[in-house]
Amino acid sequence: MKLIDLSHEIKDKMPVYPGDIETKLLQIKYLEPDQHNNHKLVTNMHAGTHIDSPMHLVDCQQYISKFPLESFIAEGCILDVRDQAIIKLIPEYETLVKEDSIVLLYTGFDKYYGTKEYYEAHPCLDMELGQFLIAKKVKMVGIDLPSPDRYPFEIHKLFLMNNVYILENLTNLGQLLNAGQFEVIAFPLKIKADSSLTRAVARVR
Repeated sequence: MKLIDLSHEIKDKMPVYPGDIETKLLQIKYLEPDQHNNHKLVTNMHAGTHIDSPMHLVDCQQYISKFPLESFIAEGCILDVRDQAIIKLIPEYETLVKEDSIVLLYTGFDKYYGTKEYYEAHPCLDMELGQFLIAKKVKMVGIDLPSPDRYPFEIHKLFLMNNVYILENLTNLGQLLNAGQFEVIAFPLKIKADSSLTRAVARVR
């Protein structure tokens, strides 16, 4: 078994989506003179690697902490979608994508993480692909992008209205291209919020 970390590190002033508050991670206690170390984190739930749940963009009153844990762990599927400005459905996905899986889309765009290009020039999913993934009843769609779409966020709404969670700002997806079978584990914090930071991991058999 091998574990592959798919998460960006949480740190002070880490990249955030344009318009979101700055993340602040500060040490507030020190072993000398306080006899212990402690840190304080101030962040929105969409900084770094995180999960969007329905409350984020659709009429849902259920916090992410209330969804079953089974929603955030499943067999994984990696789709190589590099060099596509619009990520479209192709016939091969009918066989590759399994019901109740977590689908990861590898664009390679994580190399631009934190830059203007990452937020303003990222690829987007085509609606036909989004509808296909809904029909396949996948649990979650993960991307090495800040978003699967842009305003008015129709792909976001399509997924979230159908209880398909969105796992954003992933990294290291290229390591899964030849990995064979793997499981994706991305639990949210047990937090009363619309979404949550997560430590996303692939467990390769």
